[in-house]
Amino acid sequence: MSALADAAREYLRLRNSLGHDLAEYHRLLPRFVAFLDAEGLPTVTVAAALAWAQGPDVDPTTSIAPRRMTIARGFACYLAGIDERTEVPPPGLIAGRRRWRPPFIYSPGDITALMAQARRLKPMPAATHETLIGLLAATGMRVGEAIRLDRGDIDWAEGVLTIRESKFGKTRMVPVLDSTLTALEHYARTRNQLCPHTAAESFFVSMTGTRLIYRIAQQNFRRLCDRAGIGAGAEHSPRIHDLRHTFVVRTLLGWYQAGEDVETRQPTLSTYLGHRDPRSTYWYLSAAPELLALAAGRLELSRRVITR
Repeated sequence: MSALADAAREYLRLRNSLGHDLAEYHRLLPRFVAFLDAEGLPTVTVAAALAWAQGPDVDPTTSIAPRRMTIARGFACYLAGIDERTEVPPPGLIAGRRRWRPPFIYSPGDITALMAQARRLKPMPAATHETLIGLLAATGMRVGEAIRLDRGDIDWAEGVLTIRESKFGKTRMVPVLDSTLTALEHYARTRNQLCPHTAAESFFVSMTGTRLIYRIAQQNFRRLCDRAGIGAGAEHSPRIHDLRHTFVVRTLLGWYQAGEDVETRQPTLSTYLGHRDPRSTYWYLSAAPELLALAAGRLELSRRVITR
């Protein structure tokens, strides 16, 4: 255990004692400390904080980089009182405010076309990316959650995936349909045949048998979209994370169209998605005009009933 790791543990203990909600700090700060240790740095520097916050695994279109910098800066402020060599990154070094980007909502035909394009890749990437796309579309999982899945995280008997320490430090259980489980079983057999000697515990693997990384998944997805002609001419190009948006929008649309009590069922969806607050799920109402119209119509109907 390094001196930095000890300092990080004490920093988190101190802030926890003051009542701060530090779920993301507990998840990310040890990774920052490991980065500093790997670089041979005894304390935080501005250059190191920037390099970690904007690492190759970070999607620049998301809020991950500014959130990482906030965590690095908070730890640096604490360390500065202990080690005068510490450099505290100035506020605003990475802009934290970004314009909301409307998601691209995929049609069922789009998803079928993407998976068909994936099958044209070399055998191992073909199996990996086809199954990954299918899993994201069928469950609404975050991309990072899917590629962090280990083989032991799948309960084949019960058809349940364990998502460990995801966003906000949560671990949750995600039940899947029989058809999804069958697809995962087929992938596992293919993976074991093509990469029989890999020592990786990861469920999804690269062509060399190592754990798939976000950057590669994102790049390949972009190529598959281009080859399938998906999003051509769209104002906002489709992203792999938009599969999650599509899952939520389609689920809510289905409930509204079936006359379900969406307000009652919505907390279940929030739990399934791993949202910290049910209000986060309501954000998706603005992702599709037809969904917003259905929600508005339901609200107007309830108002009429109340005023009678």
